[in-house]
Amino acid sequence: MNNPVLEISNLAKHYGEGDNRTDVLSGVNLKVKEGEFIAIVGFSGSGKTTLISALAGLIEPDEGGVIYKGREITGPGPERGVVFQSYSLMPWLSVQGNVALAVDAVFKKKSKTERKAIADRYIDMVGLGHARDRKPAELSGGMRQRVAVARALAMQPEALLLDEPLSALDALTRAKLQDEFAAICAEEKKTIILITNDVDEAILLADRIIPLTPGPKATLGPEFRVDLPRPRDRSEMNHNKEFIRLRGAVTQYLMEAGNERGRDAETEFVLPNVVPITQSDDLPGAYVTEAKSVTEQKYLQFSQLKKIYPTPKGPLTVVDGFELNMRKGEFITLIGHSGCGKSTVLSMAAGLNDISDGAIVLDGKHITQAGPDRAVVFQAPSLMPWLTAYENVALGVDRVYPNASANERKEVVEYYLSRVGLTDAMHKAASELSNGMKQRVGIARAFALSPKLLLLDEPFGMLDSLTRWDLQDVLMDIWTRTQVTAVCVTHDVDEAILLADRVVMMSNGPNARIGKILEVDLPRPRSRRALLEHPDYYLYREQLLTFLEEYEQGMPGKEETATKPVATETKEAA
Repeated sequence: MNNPVLEISNLAKHYGEGDNRTDVLSGVNLKVKEGEFIAIVGFSGSGKTTLISALAGLIEPDEGGVIYKGREITGPGPERGVVFQSYSLMPWLSVQGNVALAVDAVFKKKSKTERKAIADRYIDMVGLGHARDRKPAELSGGMRQRVAVARALAMQPEALLLDEPLSALDALTRAKLQDEFAAICAEEKKTIILITNDVDEAILLADRIIPLTPGPKATLGPEFRVDLPRPRDRSEMNHNKEFIRLRGAVTQYLMEAGNERGRDAETEFVLPNVVPITQSDDLPGAYVTEAKSVTEQKYLQFSQLKKIYPTPKGPLTVVDGFELNMRKGEFITLIGHSGCGKSTVLSMAAGLNDISDGAIVLDGKHITQAGPDRAVVFQAPSLMPWLTAYENVALGVDRVYPNASANERKEVVEYYLSRVGLTDAMHKAASELSNGMKQRVGIARAFALSPKLLLLDEPFGMLDSLTRWDLQDVLMDIWTRTQVTAVCVTHDVDEAILLADRVVMMSNGPNARIGKILEVDLPRPRSRRALLEHPDYYLYREQLLTFLEEYEQGMPGKEETATKPVATETKEAA
């Protein structure tokens, strides 16, 4: 069909007036054919949700408009189904009740039996037949989003509008739902517009990928056509030259667009030559001499680590026999399926969770409680909202540098805030900062403590992938300067490779332990751009994806096996 089923013409939208006016979208134009799948990728705050709301008829553009099948959209309609990032389920209704609510509203003329059959069909389609009588509170995040998808599909719309429907989920649940969603889309053959910040998700699902440029006055950039056969398998695509080329081209465009957003003014702050209290322990000279060679190679030791939680059904062993030695200055990443104990290991290393058995030894000392020699960056930065970015960092600096002068402590705080790009925002209250900026403060605070050990628990998990790329580069830049020993928990395969000297893959829980260890022999300093061009990058990626897929199917990996890419077998395919 040559004529577009949906056409966006010179659409513009702003919020507020006068000094408070924000121009969100400007000059947005797009033509979509019937049955086409379009993925729009963009940065947080660029206007993606505003665009999807205009297509749904939930907001009115200031200029231009949207035409669907020859008629201008002036409000919501059953021919356009919408799935937002938030589930918006009725908590007092079951899965069946939530889906039936939409079906009853759209198909009023059908009999009760017919309406129930429609609801049942789509509940089964998203794999929730076994949970149809459960309430939302009894469902996981992934299951709740399946209900939202089933509800939208059950309305049998001609077009489906998806506003980051999977972005609130962990990467592994997200990957599983992407595969299921691809199968559903193939069966339903609808016109679909997907808003996403995940390049891999866009390539897996779409016919065309179109970036939304950074705001204000965001507009659509050049399109990228996805010429890959369907159905698409993410593991097989990892070998496909066109996938690698397309992934690199889209990522490169987005990184360049992000660089043009403008950064904080570069002001050079000098780090003073002061020593934190955690680095000046008064140890006997004989001990220092004897321990030096040992602690360099076994600076952090996890020895037969075990964690057991009491439950009504008896003891539950979450982590069982976690054994690992780390060199001083080494960076490892922990990866595995949800519930495999990654964060439990990290919290025990932080001294925030008691050790049931075994031990953790840092620089010759057993970890038994929390201390300033270990800095933790959580998924949520946990800032004091009434304090400024500067004051949040200074809280820790004042404790760790008690012998430094006030001016020296000030220089420490300013240096690390400048390193994370917050020179101009350091005196803003934390409550006024975006999520990405708050996490920058958390990173600055952690490094400013000059810890012996840096612990990162999915530090970018709540951020869109584009902001995440930026902060990964910030983290790598500062780590390159400090060489602090670091452990990072992540669900993101690409993040695991980018950051680590070794990727530690954990088996599924309960009784989780190390499944495999991947040595990442890639040059440092690293950047995402350099990684995409490195011939071994997709070989590393394949090994991690294969491990995770094996455990997804309940297949055990070989324990305690250090591996490297086998270039002789797979380099040509990559």
